[in-house]
Amino acid sequence: QERLARQQCGPGRLVRGDDGAAVGKRNRPAAISSEDNREKAFMTCTVKICGLMSADAVDVSVEAGADMLGFVFFPPSPRSLSVADAAALTARVPDQVTCVALSVDADDSLLDEIAADAGVDMMQFHGHESLERVTEIRDRYGLPVMKAVAIAGPEDVTQALAYADVADRLMFDAKPPKGATRPGGNALAFDWQLIAGANWSKPWILAGGLTPENVA
Repeated sequence: QERLARQQCGPGRLVRGDDGAAVGKRNRPAAISSEDNREKAFMTCTVKICGLMSADAVDVSVEAGADMLGFVFFPPSPRSLSVADAAALTARVPDQVTCVALSVDADDSLLDEIAADAGVDMMQFHGHESLERVTEIRDRYGLPVMKAVAIAGPEDVTQALAYADVADRLMFDAKPPKGATRPGGNALAFDWQLIAGANWSKPWILAGGLTPENVA
């Protein structure tokens, strides 16, 4: 099953193609919240479905109203795609839906290929990418970056706050269990109260172990 992540929208900057800021590879705005719409943003959620691998899954996700679709470029994941296969899927996605490329500590060669040919609007980093690496990649490709941070204690929240200075969005996920081959997508929830009291300057997404009951 596809993993669902809901975002609590927070203040951020509206990225427009007509003012010289970054847009996605299909020439559409790559961020979706703004200071002007702050009050409205806090009353809405955005849904991201990640790990899509087929045209049917993409079509159903779009029809169901997903705002973001994630495509995985990490071979240890059973949902990993080639850039060519991802491009065939992103070509089906309408402009109002954001296509996100998930990678884990990827090298420049893979990121170059993703940025040039996968048809994505945003990069998502789910590894140990440093603050400097996030800044470098964001500037290099002109695409917004979402940085995933594994949360288990207050020190992880402090780290996430630092990433908010360089990333366009944050994702909060549980730390993987010992011996896991993937840093995320393990269907585990963490103590959400850890992030509840922080003042987040960027939009964020909650991932891991979400159910209809605990997101209601």
